[in-house]
Amino acid sequence: MSDNRPFVLTIAGLDPSGGAGILADIKTFEQHKVSGFAISTANTIQTENEFYKIDWVTIDFVIKSIEVLFQNYNISAVKIGIVPSLSYLNKILSTIKLISPDTKIVWDPVLKSTTEFDFLNIEDHSVLNQILSKIDLVTPNYIEIEQLLPGFIKDHIWFKNKIETSILLKGGHNLNETGKDQLFMKNKILDLHPTEIDCFEKHGSGCVLSSAIASNLALNQTLEMACKNAKNYIEKYLSSTSTLIGYHYV
Repeated sequence: MSDNRPFVLTIAGLDPSGGAGILADIKTFEQHKVSGFAISTANTIQTENEFYKIDWVTIDFVIKSIEVLFQNYNISAVKIGIVPSLSYLNKILSTIKLISPDTKIVWDPVLKSTTEFDFLNIEDHSVLNQILSKIDLVTPNYIEIEQLLPGFIKDHIWFKNKIETSILLKGGHNLNETGKDQLFMKNKILDLHPTEIDCFEKHGSGCVLSSAIASNLALNQTLEMACKNAKNYIEKYLSSTSTLIGYHYV
């Protein structure tokens, strides 16, 4: 493998359609000129239109895979996708932080698929707080943020509670300002406005966005720049076709 490309790992589900999950992440990594690795948390049977079945990979298998990769490669960033539980996610994060504390971690909290299949229910918010402290960026949409952190927007809890991570709130479900993302950092909010490009809904767009951010962080971009550049990338992806699966290019 090239010494010029940083290593980036995706830990997510396998979507055979390639629109979401580790296949979409690997496509995104390649376009960003980083060397991509993948560990599957689940095997799924699905298309871009319909979800049929999921088989979760055991946490022991995932942890062993993480240990082997980190022992052999200097992994700069990790993107995490679907997981079956918060405890499962917490074990993944604890393992990474123990082996490589400086590795950047982006979590795309996929709670429900675009085909309306529920992946993860947020039940224990005390565990969630532990999890957030181990993550550099979380990328929820407007529906997911209310399940993760009820009252996030209305009650300004990102500031009051001093959440120990940055949050990129995706604007796809923002009925008032569609397409405007907001990056919440400590005592600072950055608005990321959409361009005039015509965009179309895509299966797995959240996966692509989060893996683009992870790639940019591995390339030593600041969090602000990584999110700005990832937004440009996802808009090109969303505009590439009028179907639910798009083309990857920078």
